[in-house]
Amino acid sequence: MTSAHESNARRRFLLGLLGGGASLLWLPESAYAGVRASVREASTSLSERGTRLVIDLTAPADYKVFTLGNPNRVVLDLSETSLPRDFDLRLPDGCIVSRLRSGIQNGSDLRLVLDVHQPTKPSALLLPNPDGKGFKLVLDMPHPPLGMAAPASVAKAEPPAARPAPVAVERPVPVREAPRGGLRDLVIAIDAGHGGKDPGAVGRDGTREKDVTLAIARKLEAMLRAERGFKPVLTRSSDVFIPLRERTRIARKHKADMFISLHADAFSDPDARGASVFCLSLNGASSEAARWMADKENAADLVGGVSLSDRNDTLASVLLDLSQTASMQASLDAGQRVLTELGEIGAVHKREVQQAGFVVLKSPDIPSLLVESAFLSNPEEERKLRTPIHQEKVARSVFRGLHSYYASKALEGTHFAML
Repeated sequence: MTSAHESNARRRFLLGLLGGGASLLWLPESAYAGVRASVREASTSLSERGTRLVIDLTAPADYKVFTLGNPNRVVLDLSETSLPRDFDLRLPDGCIVSRLRSGIQNGSDLRLVLDVHQPTKPSALLLPNPDGKGFKLVLDMPHPPLGMAAPASVAKAEPPAARPAPVAVERPVPVREAPRGGLRDLVIAIDAGHGGKDPGAVGRDGTREKDVTLAIARKLEAMLRAERGFKPVLTRSSDVFIPLRERTRIARKHKADMFISLHADAFSDPDARGASVFCLSLNGASSEAARWMADKENAADLVGGVSLSDRNDTLASVLLDLSQTASMQASLDAGQRVLTELGEIGAVHKREVQQAGFVVLKSPDIPSLLVESAFLSNPEEERKLRTPIHQEKVARSVFRGLHSYYASKALEGTHFAML
């Protein structure tokens, strides 16, 4: 079971921190606009209250601190921050930190993971240096004494023999760590559109949408299954008909984190072309909320197990609104990433995620996307969709979009919260 204690903070430029009328020569926030921070050095110290980590930064950075359990870790995220390759950290005896690892999130954000000997409730504060040159991020990790010792810090000019043994900062590698207790996989429900008695769109050469979507779904499933941290679930694995709402019930039964419905578009104009990505519209969300409110007795699995049946209408409405808002925001973010990847392999019909009231998108508590891979009504795109090579490209684009989304969000309690 993962325990989490999270604090978020914006940059703080504090004046008079030293007291006694001391003046601080610091630049205004606007002077750092567009400047990426870099870690210069770090030091640790011990006191009767616990362990303190001080990180010296060249510029201010947005930061977030939270904890994970099984094993116990403190995670520090620094936006738009780099770490030098020769960075190391000296740890004194009795320090709560046993190991430090680092990695890059979302292309440019720094993540530091500190393995700790016991649970702690960390707090962090960003302060300007007294000399006006750079900033210090102070991370306090309170804990009972583990054995007091003299503070140790990084001093680059100090002879190696005078230092404690260094703790290596492990760099990220493509392969994640093996599954650990307390961490779970992200469950991705993959819905191959149509099936059975419902062929979906049919191209001029007889290509059936239900066959194309199932082929892409199987390839996407294989990619996700091969990637640690994901657990794919197919709503159908053969040519069978499944009602639309049954597809979303399957996703909820498996506690899906994301629902992806795969389709191939069709239009009366054979020149229509390109991929599209849809998420739920506001009108669709409103009508679905009304349906759930009218059927509260069957809504026991909504919002992570929070039942609506024993809530008054006002509270139930608020719960639904919160759940739908979060799901729609996640859907738009993930959908745009998928659409961007699809644009790398072919034309896109619209450059932004579209919103509509498709039934399969209406789970109020599961972020949901509908991916139109191309137009079967377009002869050229029909020919491509028939080929395993292009089907593989479509599946790969969806996979990359999902991977990008979860790598940036790093949901706590999942393997994506680890490096």
